[in-house]
Amino acid sequence: MTDQALQHPPRIDPDAEAVLAALDRHGWTVSTAESLTGGLLAATLVDVPGASASVRGGIVAYATDVKASVLGVDRALLKRAGAVDPDVAAAMARGARRLLATDVAIATTGVAGPDPQDDKPVGTLYVAVSTPEREAVRGVVLSGSRAEIRRESVRVALRVCLSEL
Repeated sequence: MTDQALQHPPRIDPDAEAVLAALDRHGWTVSTAESLTGGLLAATLVDVPGASASVRGGIVAYATDVKASVLGVDRALLKRAGAVDPDVAAAMARGARRLLATDVAIATTGVAGPDPQDDKPVGTLYVAVSTPEREAVRGVVLSGSRAEIRRESVRVALRVCLSEL
C-alpha cells in the first residue's frame, strides 16, 4: 500500500452506512446483482467498516446471457424486453437473493453509454430491491458522463434500498 493510499482512505458513502445500519436493525443480509454498475454497488457497501456482518456477496451479470444463465432471468423476457427493463431488474434481484441466500438483494440494470441500448436512452436505470416483505422497482433517467451515470446509479440504488428497509 502506498503512502498516498494510507493518507486518503476510501470515502465512506453515508447512504451505504445507512443501508448497513438498517440491515443490522432487521438482522438481515444483503447481496447485489449488478449490470450497469459493474460491481461498484457492492464495492461501495464493502467500503464501510463492518460490512461483512451484512454483505454476503454480489454478482456482476454484465452480459445479457449471464443474466439468464447465472441469475435465472427468463430468456423469453430478455428476448422480448431486452436487458434494460424493470421486470429484468426484479428477476435479477430475486436471483441474487436465491443464489447468495440473503434476505435482501439490490439489482441494477441500465444504459451508461455511450450509445442507447434496447431502445432505451443513455442514462436509463432500473433498480430493484427484493426483501422478505416486498419487492420494489424504480426507474429513472440520469444524465452525465458514463462514470457519472454509474456513480449516480449507485446512489439511487442505495436510496431505493433504504426506502424499502
